[in-house]
Amino acid sequence: MSDGDLLQARVDAPVDEGGGTMRFPAEAVLRLESGARIEGLEIGYKTYGRLNAERSNAVLVCHALTGDQHLASPHPMTGKPGWWDKMVGPGLPLDPARYFIICSNVIGGCMGSTGPASTNPATGEPYGLSFPVITIADMVRAQAMLIEALGVERLFAVVGGSMGGMQALQWAADFPEKLSAVVCIAAAPRHSAQNIAFHEVGRQAIMADPDWRGGDYARLGVRPEKGLAVARMAAHITYLSEPALQRKFGRELQRDGLSWGFDADFQVESYLRHQGASFVDRFDANSYLYITRALDYFDMAAAHGGVLAEAFRRARDVRFCVFSFTSDWLYPTEESRTIVRALNAAGARTSFVEIATDKGHDAFFLDEPILRQALQGFLDSAAQARGLT
Repeated sequence: MSDGDLLQARVDAPVDEGGGTMRFPAEAVLRLESGARIEGLEIGYKTYGRLNAERSNAVLVCHALTGDQHLASPHPMTGKPGWWDKMVGPGLPLDPARYFIICSNVIGGCMGSTGPASTNPATGEPYGLSFPVITIADMVRAQAMLIEALGVERLFAVVGGSMGGMQALQWAADFPEKLSAVVCIAAAPRHSAQNIAFHEVGRQAIMADPDWRGGDYARLGVRPEKGLAVARMAAHITYLSEPALQRKFGRELQRDGLSWGFDADFQVESYLRHQGASFVDRFDANSYLYITRALDYFDMAAAHGGVLAEAFRRARDVRFCVFSFTSDWLYPTEESRTIVRALNAAGARTSFVEIATDKGHDAFFLDEPILRQALQGFLDSAAQARGLT
């Protein structure tokens, strides 16, 4: 894809699978909640399917904390399948034969979107910690710029899990006129003290790594791999449930007998070490700092006098479906019920599904037939109401 194509303001001939990096001209400034601004914005994105003649079948899928735009195609760095290939594909709830599916890397990320590893045009060096602090609302505003550049005036739906679910809710609060339906999976209306505490452990692990170099490691040619790996290990525990860990690993040993040392004696230790080691190959440490801080700052009610329902007052014509999992202790079901109560108080049309599973927070990435069936049913209903065949 040439620079001329990337600068194209509108895409007139969608392809079955496409994407790349949308580069916005310097005058297309992204203004942030902090008061800072980003010029020369770049957004990495993928598309699946075709935009119909009425431009009414676009679905935006928002990724979670360490996700990216490769939701239904192999990851270019790891070669692993797309992170949501169980939901996106032929015959699945998000079928490219029916929908024009868009997924973008959030700003602050490290897979094509402007973030701390990007070059600061003012210095010619990586931003590092000179990159401005971002919020979930900033991510959504950047997505809105991308959607407009892709020639989509109104989305059929915004769908997301975890941090992606928070983005979906923010879309409904900020741009209710630009969408018909919202699917929020395993999310919360704000970060709790426990959520913030876990993120702080991860950030401190990164910043304690000697190779972090005050966030200037990219310019100096090093990487804080050990700190980032520990951050990932700590976070990954919160994505699982105790029953799932017990079922998968229990107290099983890696080898016969104990080492009587500090090698990975237990299988669960080896699993976490593998998760940490593989993570550093595809993710940037400073991006982890910025995105976790964006999550910690997330509080939808704060801008509305502490009343969550007021955040959704303009979204009465939007259809919502909220999902939770019984074993999710990162964003437990009560958080989803808080969202549902606020939506009901705002007069929005809302469905709620709590799915019984022992797979924990990450259940939405895994094979959950009830989630797949319920999501299919909700989208079919919303499409019928919209007149989308």
